[in-house]
Amino acid sequence: MKKIANLVLGVVTSIGGFVEVGSISTAAQAGSEFEYALLWAIGAAGLMLAMLVEMSGRLAAVSRRTVAAAVRERFGFHFQTVPLCAELATDLLLLAAEVGGVGIALRLLTGVGFEWWILPVALVAWLILWFGNFSAIEDGLGVLGLVTVSFVVAAWRLHPEPAALGRGLVPRLPSHDLVRYGFLAVSILGATVSPYLLNFYASGAVEEEWSEQDLWINRTTSFAGMGFGTVVSMGVLVTAALVLAPRHIRVDSYEQAALMFVPAFGHWGVTLFALALGVGCLGASVEIALNAGYLVSQAFGWTWGVEQKRKETARFSAAFTGVLVLGAAVALAGFDPLRITLVSLAMTVMIMPLVVLPFLVLMNDPRFVKQHTSGPVGNVLLAALVVMGALFAVIVVPLEVFGG
Repeated sequence: MKKIANLVLGVVTSIGGFVEVGSISTAAQAGSEFEYALLWAIGAAGLMLAMLVEMSGRLAAVSRRTVAAAVRERFGFHFQTVPLCAELATDLLLLAAEVGGVGIALRLLTGVGFEWWILPVALVAWLILWFGNFSAIEDGLGVLGLVTVSFVVAAWRLHPEPAALGRGLVPRLPSHDLVRYGFLAVSILGATVSPYLLNFYASGAVEEEWSEQDLWINRTTSFAGMGFGTVVSMGVLVTAALVLAPRHIRVDSYEQAALMFVPAFGHWGVTLFALALGVGCLGASVEIALNAGYLVSQAFGWTWGVEQKRKETARFSAAFTGVLVLGAAVALAGFDPLRITLVSLAMTVMIMPLVVLPFLVLMNDPRFVKQHTSGPVGNVLLAALVVMGALFAVIVVPLEVFGG
């Protein structure tokens, strides 16, 4: 029964933690500009993420190693240097965007400028990391994040046409603005398949002492949790398509995105949107900062873990503290949070091949996964994802320049 409870809680946590600043901004822009035409991109990205998360959890459960630790052991520290630096830089920008997203949510609720909320938000995130354990951090914030299900409720209350939804799940070229369409499709991929999620998930599996007997929990959590999270993200797009697109409102700020809740929830709409945005971004801020601590500590072989006493993991604690300080500094530098989000998503797409390629080796190495290696289908899908990621990495900058 305990494992069943952990499974249910893991799926719930995945739903609550899936939708944050990147998912909300890209899905809202896609829906307001192209209606349902990019639903397929969210579905494809969600499937890719579920597959990679399942591999991360399988690697951790069988080998008791995280992704970063396994890459260091298999390929050496020098190989890991470039992807490590690239992922930390991306995480830093994304963290700044998430902290700024919480500030925007608080501005919607209070009317006080978001800049005034940056330092308090960073402090709250640090306090959660300093005093919390892994279960409290992951499960507590994940359950609170269920407020993002309001996007699905909003879409349902607005009565979308089922046939139109079905057509949106089939890829097709748009009738206008092809470059912008391509940019948003790639941005949705970057918002969904975030590298930090993979190592964070594997680190959590190690912290919770998963074993080979827990592989079925890992598989179910990966696909069910990410699947439900994908549905929530689709709810953002559908709501924006039904509310913003007919009024020709293009989402250039989170205040504009908040308008999508008004027809569905009336005068509570903006408040509910702010809560969904704020809780989602706060959870992501904590997870990104924690993952940065994981990543640096595992790369250098330091002692790490939120389940351990802070004085025994001083360098790990210093790593997540330093990243939070830097992220708050970037958020305070005066950049628009939405612009920071889009730049960080482009960087995520650029480093994706560096993150995904090692899986081809690790998931077929019996030293790490024993008999649980990837089969022919899994290898073909992973190889296709590597090739696709390399293609997207090449085109994302031109798309950012001409369509972003």
